[in-house]
Amino acid sequence: MSIPFCKFHGFGNDYIVIERDRIPTELDQVDLALGICQRHTGVGSDGIAIVERIDGSDADFFCEIVNPDGSVAGFSGNGTRCAVSYIYYKDLWQEPKLRLKTRSGVKRFRLIEERSPGHYWFEAEIGKPRFSSVDVPVASEELLETVVDFPVQVNGRQFLVSGVNVGNPVACVLVEEFDPMWRVYGRALEQHPVFPQRANIVFVKVIDRENIELKIWERGAGETSSSGTCVSGAASLSALTGRTGRKVSVHTEGGTSEFVWREDDEMLLTGRADLAFCGEWSY
Repeated sequence: MSIPFCKFHGFGNDYIVIERDRIPTELDQVDLALGICQRHTGVGSDGIAIVERIDGSDADFFCEIVNPDGSVAGFSGNGTRCAVSYIYYKDLWQEPKLRLKTRSGVKRFRLIEERSPGHYWFEAEIGKPRFSSVDVPVASEELLETVVDFPVQVNGRQFLVSGVNVGNPVACVLVEEFDPMWRVYGRALEQHPVFPQRANIVFVKVIDRENIELKIWERGAGETSSSGTCVSGAASLSALTGRTGRKVSVHTEGGTSEFVWREDDEMLLTGRADLAFCGEWSY
């Protein structure tokens, strides 16, 4: 048997998009993710985005993001952008605005540009950042209203970590230059007991008041070329700590995303998603 899919990527951060009703009921989504996301024996991706049409009372579609290790993500900026791109590509929706329900709430997408079929730019309202130790969450001895420069020891080295929840927990480490061992530290920090739900680990280099550069170790996926949640988390924390303004260009290996933290606390993320290919997965 086979399952039809399309693979999209946002700045190289790739997701396999599947319609919920195309997945056989007997096939567990964890098993699906473990198989289809494999780079060598499967289609290969940083996760799957499962989409389904809903009644439209508070949203138009629902999207479930599943990581390559089978864990479920509360939100993914690039994953949901890939999902919305699939919805437009398959002509399941024609209006310029779309409401997408996720496990972390409803996100509002606005189609900015369709350069050609399968290649889109969107602006998305993705919610409000939460900075307390309960919200991130961080296992601190006392409640912290903001988690800034929180000391965490891994592999014989201490890191000062700042945390935010932007639909997923994001932990950022400010650096002057990227350490060649950042992947090792990222893996260790992701699974540190101080993060009871694990965390996306981002090493942040501030270029100036309007630009930051990132290296990303994503929870459940490992090194990724971009991540909408990590971009948003790093940008909001950079602004919170006064290192940048509230409008920031965020540079990753995959490309540059534009981030705005509005005065009403809503985060806006602008980025692209591009079709890689469509096919069928045999299982």
